[in-house]
Amino acid sequence: MTIQANMVVSLNYKLSNHTTGEKIEETTPEHPMVFLYGVGGVIPQFEENIAGKKVGDTFAFHIEAAMAYGTPDENQLAEIPVNVFHDEDGKFDTEYFTVGALIPMSDSEGNQLRGTIKAINDEIVHMDFNHPLAGVDLHFEGSIAAIRPATQDEIDHGHVHGEGGHQH
Repeated sequence: MTIQANMVVSLNYKLSNHTTGEKIEETTPEHPMVFLYGVGGVIPQFEENIAGKKVGDTFAFHIEAAMAYGTPDENQLAEIPVNVFHDEDGKFDTEYFTVGALIPMSDSEGNQLRGTIKAINDEIVHMDFNHPLAGVDLHFEGSIAAIRPATQDEIDHGHVHGEGGHQH
């Protein structure tokens, strides 16, 4: 069986910065990446690079930043008044809101987004709403652990159900 559209793929990989070699993340055999191939749930070039592979096949490839999470966009930087982050007692939680922290937020239309705190001063929290990997050339290496046909329910919903996937 080979990887193609509407197959559930389980794989293990190590993701690193292609330029520096720094490890970004790594799956384990106990917690592989499991996804429905061909529905846009992963970076398109990632899917292109594993197409046609079989269980046990290995892979190693890189994806340039522009084709992965994009390049940093200055329009995604924001200066937010510190008082927006005050709790109900009017206090700023200096243990939670630290430089480097990824903070869940919502915009004025209620859209959910996450921003990284880049700097904090007495009046302003400087936030970056670019994807944390924007501007990073990615290098993946790993192996295919399992492949199976997706159920019709998984195809209809566009994601994996059951073990390793979404539970309804």
